Amino acid sequence: MEESKNVAPQAKPEEKPHPTGNPVYEPHGSVRSERPGSRKFGGQRGRPGERRGGRGGYRREEDEYQDRVVNINRVSRTEKGGKHMRFDALVVVGDGKGRYSFAMAKSGEVPDAIKKSLAQAKKHLYRIHIARGGTIAHEVVGKFGKTKVVLKPAPAGTGIIAGGPVRAVLELAGVKNIVSKVYGSRCPINVIRATHDGLSKLKEYNKVMVLRGLKAPEEVKPAAPENKGGNEE
Repeated sequence: MEESKNVAPQAKPEEKPHPTGNPVYEPHGSVRSERPGSRKFGGQRGRPGERRGGRGGYRREEDEYQDRVVNINRVSRTEKGGKHMRFDALVVVGDGKGRYSFAMAKSGEVPDAIKKSLAQAKKHLYRIHIARGGTIAHEVVGKFGKTKVVLKPAPAGTGIIAGGPVRAVLELAGVKNIVSKVYGSRCPINVIRATHDGLSKLKEYNKVMVLRGLKAPEEVKPAAPENKGGNEE
């Protein structure tokens, strides 16, 4: 037992220094490789994407608006040196509670065009009044150029009966039950502008009763300030 205690510990093999003088790094995934946040070779804390939770982790801010890309169009222009190609991105945003917007921007790359469109759309928001049952109060007709969009209220359970551009605006605005029909030109941007024209013509029941003289202004409950087709502050 005494002999085992007096045995000298084995010496570790000496590591040869790197010719350049820098510390020797092991391949990623090896047993001796260091984690991204190791401080063996200094105060390195790693990039935000390499952190494994804990305090100071990278968190993404949640956005209350949903977005949808309706159409992407390629635009080519012939110049002296050749063809100059760009992309148009048409997007629609909304919070599902009566606010919506749309915009179209142009850029040399598709992701950049979508990013610019979203930024423009969120600067100009519109608000509509959604009636009971998730529908609109009355029938309206929106027009823009040669495009005409008819919007009709529908009972609960009907859903959204509409095409692509109209459906994108109504879903993100928060309408649940509605029937629509598009006449004339089917250009996506014109269809969306005609739909916006129709939604901007919607009127509330209480305001119509006041205009007809059937109700006094004092009898109408004060509602939240509504933005009619303008920029929301």
